[in-house]
Amino acid sequence: MTFIDRQAARVLLIDAADRALLLRGGDPARPGLQWWFTPGGGLDPDETPAAGAARELFEETGLRVEPAELGEPVHHEVTEFSYENRQYRQEQDFFVLRVPEWQVDTSGFDPSERQTITDHRWWSAAELDASDELIYPTDLADLLRRACLAEPLEGAGLAEPLEGAGLAEPLEGAGLAEPLEGAGLAEPLEGAGLAEPLRGVR
Repeated sequence: MTFIDRQAARVLLIDAADRALLLRGGDPARPGLQWWFTPGGGLDPDETPAAGAARELFEETGLRVEPAELGEPVHHEVTEFSYENRQYRQEQDFFVLRVPEWQVDTSGFDPSERQTITDHRWWSAAELDASDELIYPTDLADLLRRACLAEPLEGAGLAEPLEGAGLAEPLEGAGLAEPLEGAGLAEPLEGAGLAEPLRGVR
């Protein structure tokens, strides 16, 4: 199987109630299937992960921050997924940003995002644990708990990367109908999100 390699950055946006903002969307090639994911997406050429995360956060939520406000990545993973009948292998960094509250503004969506993203909501770790919906990354509840326990930088990011946030093992066997090996999921979109239907690619 041939994969398209891409780099991405995502933001775990957390409010004063320790809830994370997630977007809900799907793949046009698989109507009826939707999942929840963190804001973020593919990097533009020569864009740093922090710059890409800040750009995507503004496009998808209306919240504008400087890349430096995001601090250092707290989690890194490699994921394989299918989108519009193409297979991707994506390396992505996650940043944390704390806010007292935020009213999401989706007016910055591009045409693909308007087509594929249908909803957003704030989730607590307990709600993530209890939900039977598809949510990516699959360990998001644990990541949220660790982020909430960490000492924040001045209004953003974390004082230091979360413990154990090294490179995740690549997911094998990603396909449209086959579950990921070891992932225990029906769909292969671990952490891939949909926030950007694939920049440069989108």
